[in-house]
Amino acid sequence: MISFDDAAGIVATIGAPLGREWVTLARAHGRVLARPVVAEIDSPPADVSAMDGYAVRDEDLSEHAELRLIGEAFAGEGFAGEVGAGECVRIFTGAPVPVGADRVVVQEVVRREGDRAIVDGTVSAARHIRPRGSDFRVGDELLPAGRRLDSRALVAAAGGDAGLVEVRLRPRVLIIGTGDELAEPGTAREHPGRIPESVSLGVAALAADWGGEVVGRLRLRDDREEMERAAPLALARCDLVVVTGGASVGEKDFAKTMFAAQGLELIFSKVSIKPGKPVWLGTAGGTLVLGLPGNPTSALVTARLLLAPLLLRLGGDDPARALRWRDASLSEPLGACGDRETFVRGVAQGERVQPLANQDSGAQRTLAQADVLIRQRAGTPAREAGDAVEVIDF
Repeated sequence: MISFDDAAGIVATIGAPLGREWVTLARAHGRVLARPVVAEIDSPPADVSAMDGYAVRDEDLSEHAELRLIGEAFAGEGFAGEVGAGECVRIFTGAPVPVGADRVVVQEVVRREGDRAIVDGTVSAARHIRPRGSDFRVGDELLPAGRRLDSRALVAAAGGDAGLVEVRLRPRVLIIGTGDELAEPGTAREHPGRIPESVSLGVAALAADWGGEVVGRLRLRDDREEMERAAPLALARCDLVVVTGGASVGEKDFAKTMFAAQGLELIFSKVSIKPGKPVWLGTAGGTLVLGLPGNPTSALVTARLLLAPLLLRLGGDDPARALRWRDASLSEPLGACGDRETFVRGVAQGERVQPLANQDSGAQRTLAQADVLIRQRAGTPAREAGDAVEVIDF
């Protein structure tokens, strides 16, 4: 049995990021760049107006200046002529500044009388012009390799006129739920002794949140032969198999056994944490296999702590991004920690955090309420309200 820090260290360095592919920008949300995005155009592409107003020559401005209006300029459709002495052009935000003009006077200080524009108010010192290339120039690096394409990054990439981006392949994940007691959600009430198979749904959602491409979910009975037949088919379909349940030492716990014929090599078989001690990691047939406990809370906690950084690693992202602990203060006391590092489910309350009352590893209602994990190092004494603790978003 290894410590959580040791397990996290293994997950952060195991294997290597997968390959890469080109995708359209419209399909790139959440993907990790394999190649920097470089600007293909200047932004803005010309000197443009930063305000709605009038494009004028600075030298024509005086108190109560009266200028002749000779045209209009809109974004995407500039004024074709040139602004001469005593002239102006009505201009709108984003429109190219006409030749001859070197200032935009905001519309609030201008009064219109037919084709005359009369400056009645105080003209500010600002010229209200965004110079060509003031944001970026052709050839500028807009986004580095390794950047995850979130909403802000997508704006920058599109602004640089990138139609395609080269991104890391998403790790393909196959999830196998095991247990004779499991039934498809919505049918358990029809089968006495069965419970809804809830864990694989949560694990699949978490995997998708952290960059995985879920290629399938299987539900298998605790039948060794059936599980052994499924193993090579599962390994061939993905980069990572996640097995839930069957990780303990019971007579029907075959989660590891099912991969024995495929050359399973364990990297670790238990982690000294609570909940989730039976979590394990190995390789079989060149594919990674992560075994999660069958209890819902144990499975989701270990998935958040170990599956999330593993997916980031395989997808070319920084696995440390999944384990960024921060300090918060307790809103109520927290009992002492035993000999296993414990991750307490809690609720964030601004800068404070409240431990939830029900910490059972099978709890599902509490699982839905929790939005943070509180880290208790092994042997930590009891804490009082107001004491600082380490937390992570759950």
